[in-house]
Amino acid sequence: MKFVKPIAVMAVAACLALGIAGCGSSGSSSAASSSASGSSASASASASASASTSSASKDPAVANVDELIAKIQVQERTSTTDADCKAAKAAWDALTDEQKAQVEEADYFGLDTGDASKDDPLAAAPDKENEILVVSFGTSFNDSRVATIGAVEKAIQAANSDWCVRRAFTAQIIINHIAARDGEQINTVDQALEAAEKAGVKKLVVQPTHLMHGAEYDELVAALKPYESKMTIVIAEPLLGEVGADASAINDDKKAVGAAVVAAAVQDAGFADAAAAADAGTAIVLMGHGTSHTANVTYNQMQTVMNDLGFKNVFIGTVEGEPADTACEAVIAKVKDAGYKNVVLRPLMVVAGDHANNDMADPEDPESWYSQFKASGAFDKIDCQIKGLGEIPEVQDVYVQHTKAAIEK
Repeated sequence: MKFVKPIAVMAVAACLALGIAGCGSSGSSSAASSSASGSSASASASASASASTSSASKDPAVANVDELIAKIQVQERTSTTDADCKAAKAAWDALTDEQKAQVEEADYFGLDTGDASKDDPLAAAPDKENEILVVSFGTSFNDSRVATIGAVEKAIQAANSDWCVRRAFTAQIIINHIAARDGEQINTVDQALEAAEKAGVKKLVVQPTHLMHGAEYDELVAALKPYESKMTIVIAEPLLGEVGADASAINDDKKAVGAAVVAAAVQDAGFADAAAAADAGTAIVLMGHGTSHTANVTYNQMQTVMNDLGFKNVFIGTVEGEPADTACEAVIAKVKDAGYKNVVLRPLMVVAGDHANNDMADPEDPESWYSQFKASGAFDKIDCQIKGLGEIPEVQDVYVQHTKAAIEK
């Protein structure tokens, strides 16, 4: 990928948070390690000496920034996290442009993802007895955060003006990135819950912006447990609602989201509807994240939704290739066999962040979906739409309705 090092670290963090195995690391690492144990001690010593020489030859100021960035690219919050974020930014700012180019992860501070000042992280502490906590994994892509997570939060606030609406992220690595680079502080779930308890919140409705009842949703439920005796807590449904037993078990939430994202995709591509796109030989490929969690059947259900809605030219895929029939190569084969010569790639994700910009659309990464579709030689035109589900008003309304249902419980 274009931004290999920072993206790799964020991908690993995302996998840790989502409980996904095999994302950015080999499942056979133990076997490889065992095999390597038979290597000679001299080879090991040589490698160590080489690494030591490389480290010693690096500009000390640059090496310091490398170390400080590595220290905050973690999923665990510590007592020094806030200070470490400030220290990393100060050290970066002190570098010359030439030195910045030598930083291993120069894009950590140098990549422009939009204007963070347009974002509203919401109040750090509640000011009403009734609170709605909107919980997201998060994204360090500023423009996307404003257009997706921010838009969902504002829609929920507009529908519930007598409630305090606040934000929390579950990805500490993203919270740290935003804090270090932009000076914007976003609460963790624990911080938000502690603030609610301290402020005397009586009823807390938690609205996850997660796509499904996956591993991250399960972790959120567990995080709420210690506070259930301190206030009334109701957790709302994620975007696509209940999972269901198999690929045929679809619900109104999935139908609404499916119809909304296809309508947005074909409009952005310049077509009147999906049928017009199909007549023009254009397929719409919606790329989700994928997960090893049993909730991965959700992606097959979304394909069922597309079929039931008559969208014969819409295909569901996943970055992680879980379930297997949603892997990039499988989707390419489906689109090719169906005879479509043009492809529109769009994320089936709430935000259009790292995965959308890099795993899907990066033309310089041979493993991106854009590159793989192009390399297949089967298509005349491939377009990418870098827009998250959270930007779509009809999707925002699904969250609003889920929040309303939780409030009424």
